[in-house]
Amino acid sequence: MARSTEVKDSRIVQGWTGRLFEDFAVGDIYYHPFGKTVTQADNQQFTLMTQNVAKTHVDANFAKSTEFGLPLVNSTFTLALVTGQSTIDLSMNVFANMGWDEVRMPHPVYEGDTIYSRSKVLSVRGSASRPHLGLVTVATEGFNQDGAIVISYRRTFMVYRQGHLPSTASSRPDESSLPAVEVQA
Repeated sequence: MARSTEVKDSRIVQGWTGRLFEDFAVGDIYYHPFGKTVTQADNQQFTLMTQNVAKTHVDANFAKSTEFGLPLVNSTFTLALVTGQSTIDLSMNVFANMGWDEVRMPHPVYEGDTIYSRSKVLSVRGSASRPHLGLVTVATEGFNQDGAIVISYRRTFMVYRQGHLPSTASSRPDESSLPAVEVQA
């Protein structure tokens, strides 16, 4: 393989670093960019990891005899998945989650469903006890490949204000100490 030194006229482009408190406005709607097709392995592993003994998640033969006819995906997996999907837009710079409220599961999730999500900002306010933080409340919905809402909830989290985000510089090498980027011909 041929190697060359750093390409002339290159520039270092900052990757997405997430929103800070001042970036949120009431009424903003975010369609989160990632979907996830839920597999049988996802459902069984999460169910067993959390010691959920409901047969409807792990016993396909039992599930056949229910009105659903198929294994149901663990509802707390769905909550975790949709919360995770929202992180890129909402809480990359979270200080702490304050709570999930009004969690509803209006439609079942089955193995093989693909889940997508969106969130709407409901409120933003500064923290009285921690002036370097703000509180954001969102309404989030997860929906399947057919557009059926499978979960909805409200979530409140504390997020850093501009100028108060802890530095990540100490957790990775200084860019100036790295060798030049090499390009393969």
